[in-house]
Amino acid sequence: MIHVKNLQKEFKIHQARAGLGGALRDLFSREYKTVKAVDSISFDVEEGEIFALIGENGAGKSTTIKMLTGILTPTGGEMSLNGFVPFKEREEYVKSIGVVFGQRSQLWWDLSPLESFRLLRRVYKVDDAAGNAWLDRLVEELEISPFVNQPVRKLSLGQRMRCEIAASLIHKPKLLFLDEPTVGLDVLVKQKIRDFLHNLNQTEKMTILLTTHDVSDIEALCKRVIVMDKGKLIFDGLLHDLKTRWGDGTEVVFQFKQRTTVEQVRAALGDYVCDLTAENNLSVRVRMKQSQNALPHVLSTVMASFEVADVKMLETNTEEIVRNIYSTDGEVVSHG
Repeated sequence: MIHVKNLQKEFKIHQARAGLGGALRDLFSREYKTVKAVDSISFDVEEGEIFALIGENGAGKSTTIKMLTGILTPTGGEMSLNGFVPFKEREEYVKSIGVVFGQRSQLWWDLSPLESFRLLRRVYKVDDAAGNAWLDRLVEELEISPFVNQPVRKLSLGQRMRCEIAASLIHKPKLLFLDEPTVGLDVLVKQKIRDFLHNLNQTEKMTILLTTHDVSDIEALCKRVIVMDKGKLIFDGLLHDLKTRWGDGTEVVFQFKQRTTVEQVRAALGDYVCDLTAENNLSVRVRMKQSQNALPHVLSTVMASFEVADVKMLETNTEEIVRNIYSTDGEVVSHG
């Protein structure tokens, strides 16, 4: 569905010189700096995948999305999406994609969402019979019927965002781009949107690309994650592998029936390298950096050596992992 190879985008930025003299010189001779917003990135996406493109502000995500949607022309490299080269065949290409930018609206402000949907159906030349059935499904599953006839300007942010998603899907695209679709929304609206997108992917095999800073969106929807930093890809793989590579491991808190020291637990574990800290006189926290290998041994050894009242396992959450990624320079890791 998506093929990207050595994709690049450079911008020339005017370097303003200081002072009045510098401003006068800029009138006649300007200095420019070339910035690589996207630096030779490559990845492939199969039909029906939901994947996240994440990174810090300025990492190159939005520039990449704009090239993939045909808004920007690449400086170099090649790409093919659903059989089209976006910037060369944009008119035909846009008929097969849907796009939602969280900060921009495609609805007419003074019209109702339903009237906007009807206009968009004419723009995309959607068949009436099939279009009516599809629109009815969108209205029902996104739960927008109570306000679909109100002017867009009177809708709340959550109501408008659900209508924006419906508008992007009016022509039943094969590829959906979502740029920060849940920014500023409350928990209930976010969950409704996630449930809808998951069901859409399952029933229509729609390929969905999500860019977000909301880690809960990634955990709820995506198995695959692509991470950008300074215009480059630093990770391309499964969410599980992302946790393994940048996570701090697994922590286990043992609650004992009688006083047990860190030294006693360390002696029982032997050669396994773990970080141990005492929570109190009756509990010890064990952190394993190689959790998949050490966890079975740690559990079985401690349970056999001491009287254990309770065991609590704690994994590094994805939000902490993303912070680790942003603060670490790494090489590209591909899922293959």
